[in-house]
Amino acid sequence: MLSSIRTTAPLLSSTVFLLMGVGLLHTHIALQGAVLGFSVAMIGILTSAYYTGFLVGTYTVPKLTHRFGHIRSFAFCTSLVAVTALLQALTPAYGAWLVLRVLQGLLLVGLYAIIESWLNTAAEPRHRSTVFAAYMMLNLGASAAAQQFLRIRGEGFVLFCVVAILFCLASLPVVVTPQPQPSLRAAPRVQVGHMFRLVPTALVSALISGMALGAFWGLLPLYAAARGLGTAEIGTYMSVAIAGGVTLQLPLGRLSDRIDRRLALALISASAALVALVNLALPTAGPTVAMLLVFAFAGMSFALYPIAVAHLVDYLRRDDLLSGSSTVLLVNGIGSAVGPLLAGALMSLTRPAFLFGWFAILDSLLAGYALYRFMRRKREVTSDDNFVPRVHTTPGAMDPHPDTPEQPGKMGKTA
Repeated sequence: MLSSIRTTAPLLSSTVFLLMGVGLLHTHIALQGAVLGFSVAMIGILTSAYYTGFLVGTYTVPKLTHRFGHIRSFAFCTSLVAVTALLQALTPAYGAWLVLRVLQGLLLVGLYAIIESWLNTAAEPRHRSTVFAAYMMLNLGASAAAQQFLRIRGEGFVLFCVVAILFCLASLPVVVTPQPQPSLRAAPRVQVGHMFRLVPTALVSALISGMALGAFWGLLPLYAAARGLGTAEIGTYMSVAIAGGVTLQLPLGRLSDRIDRRLALALISASAALVALVNLALPTAGPTVAMLLVFAFAGMSFALYPIAVAHLVDYLRRDDLLSGSSTVLLVNGIGSAVGPLLAGALMSLTRPAFLFGWFAILDSLLAGYALYRFMRRKREVTSDDNFVPRVHTTPGAMDPHPDTPEQPGKMGKTA
């Protein structure tokens, strides 16, 4: 175990700096965009642009890595994404920000893929699950910690500089690591139609989760500002929300191991919808109540996607894992791109507080669909059904689990 920690420490260190930069960038773009006079709908479009780049990068950046290798590709992407942050600090033009957000999404998904594929080969097989879980927790933990940089005083360009510094720091551990570069596998096929016929609940859950969390990352800071929170308080608010994702993901995932995952999805999404409605009904509640509500809501919301992936894995053969992971990631990414567009338009037409109305609608739809699928066809929960904490990254995130058990007899059934 110690050898796996020593081997992967440089990569995990890069992950911390990278995700701190990403988490701070998401929040600062929303807040600085509002300062520049961008409407809520315009900021929602910026978030959608990021996830559009994320989707495009899933297919384009691996070609760069195949051509130049992991280390040079990583250094290239971190340098360029730092440049995009600095360019945003230099120009208030909305069109430029739109292009830069697409480019940021494209580059960052490439960086995630490089880190994940490297972790796969660097960690010893018997410790891969542990390393993978640490990576997932660092993902959210770094994003939560980064929100405290919002306390730094100064003009808007100062935080863009901080973001660029974090991205540059992320390149250093990877550039100096003595570990050999891994070889890349061929890109797995995306099979939306086949996967939907096989496990429709997983794909619907991934889509709705993406629509909710895409709006969460891009628009929640604006909601907090409309609620009257100052910049430092918004940082704390976002940190508490992300901490909810870290804290509740594992216990809710364990719940999904003990009951039918569709029933778990229905119960968790229904509870999230109820919390969202309470938040909507209490727009003037004190800071403590607001923090507790967003902690509970985000904790349940972050658990939905990994449970959807676990449900998908329950019905796949070992050879189909990467294809299924790519498919569910694509569907989740589409939802992440569409969600901020619709939520931003809704907030512009009504009021910023109705962001939680959007969340309540989505979670209610998911609860109803998951419950319908559960009532239509039930499955037996077995001892080899295991939940693994996940966040939205790349198809390579499935690779650290070569020991995922093949479950014969499940192919051909639908869920």
